[in-house]
Amino acid sequence: MRERSAEAQQQSLPVLVQYGHRSWLVPAALLVAVVVVDGLTPHSFASVSWLVLVPVVAAGLCGPQLTVVFSCLSIAAYLALDSIWAKSQGTEDFLLVIAGAVLAVPISVFRAQAAAYVHHLQGTAETTRQVVLRPVPPGWGGVDSAARYLAADIEARVGGDFYDVVATPFGARVILGDVQGKGLPAVSMAAALVGCFREVAFHEEDLATVASRLEERLLRQNRLAAQLGGREERFATAVVIWFPDDVPEQIEMVNFGHDGPHALGPAGVRQLPTGSGAPMGFAQLAGGLPEIRRLRLAEDETVLIVSDGVTEARDRQGAFFDLRAHLDRLAGLPGAADPERLVDEIAAAVVRHTGGRRTDDTALLAVRRPREALSD
Repeated sequence: MRERSAEAQQQSLPVLVQYGHRSWLVPAALLVAVVVVDGLTPHSFASVSWLVLVPVVAAGLCGPQLTVVFSCLSIAAYLALDSIWAKSQGTEDFLLVIAGAVLAVPISVFRAQAAAYVHHLQGTAETTRQVVLRPVPPGWGGVDSAARYLAADIEARVGGDFYDVVATPFGARVILGDVQGKGLPAVSMAAALVGCFREVAFHEEDLATVASRLEERLLRQNRLAAQLGGREERFATAVVIWFPDDVPEQIEMVNFGHDGPHALGPAGVRQLPTGSGAPMGFAQLAGGLPEIRRLRLAEDETVLIVSDGVTEARDRQGAFFDLRAHLDRLAGLPGAADPERLVDEIAAAVVRHTGGRRTDDTALLAVRRPREALSD
C-alpha cells in the first residue's frame, strides 16, 4: 500500500523554504517601486517615506537575515533619494523609516520562532501519524491495497480515524475504523486499537476472536483513560475483513456499526452489508459482538472502505457527498478498480465537494486480491 508523500515532504522542509524561497522578491519589488515613483513624480509629491513599508513587508515574508538587509536598504535608499530629489518632509520622514526598520527586525525574529515551533509540532504530529497509520509495502499480505488520509486539522494531520493491512499466516487482514471524538484522546484510542489489531490479527485464526480482543482493548483503554482523569468513554466503529489464503473467492467480515464497504468491479458496484452490530465498546449493551459474515468476492473486485469523513462530507449548500453516485460513474471506466486510482479519485472528489473545508477526518482504504497472488 502506497500513500501520498508530497504533504509529508512539505512538512519536512525548512521553515524558511515553506514560506517560499522567492519571498524576498516582494519587498525587493516594493523597494524598486518606491524609488521609481519618487523619481517620476513631481517635487510636490513626496513618496520617499513609503520606504517604511519595505522592512515591514520583509518581516512578514522573509527571515531575520533578509529583514536586516531590507531594513538597511530602505534607510540607504531614503538617504540617496533625499540627496537627489530633496522631496522628503524632513527629519520626521527619516525617523519614520528608521523606526520601521528597527521594529521590523524583532518582528521577523518572533515570526521565525513561531514558525519554527509550528514546524516542530507538525514534525511531532507526523511521527504520531506514522505510528498510527504506518506505510504498508505494495502487495503486503498477498493483496493490493492503497489508502488515503485527510485530517480535518491541517496542522495536526492526525485524528481518530485509523486503518491497517496485516500479513498473517491465514491471509491478509485489513481494518478501517473511526474513534468517536477528536483530539489527543481519540488519537490515543486509535493507536491502542490499531496496535491491538496488528498483534491479534496475526496470532488468532478465528476472526471472532480478533473482534472480541478489539472490544476488550477498547474497554481497557477507556478504564485507563478514566483513571487518568478522562471524563468521556469513547467508542469506535470499524470494519475488519479477512482474505483467507485457502478460499480465494471468499472473504470474512465483521462490521462494528460502520458504513458498509463497497465492492467495485467490471460488473458494477455493490454495497456489502452495513454494520448491524454495535460499535466497539457497546457489545454488552447490544447482547454480544457483531456476527461474522462470509461473503463472496470476485477476483476482479476491489473493496473500498471509507470513514464518515467521506459519507458525511458537505458542500457549501449542506448537501452530502454521494459516494455511490461517484462509484457508479467510475465503474464504467477502464482501470477504475485499481486501488491507487480508486482512492485517488474518491479523495479528490471529496475535496472538490467540500471546497477543501474538512470538518472531520477522512480515511479511505481500497483492497483487492491480485490476479496472481503475491507471497509474503
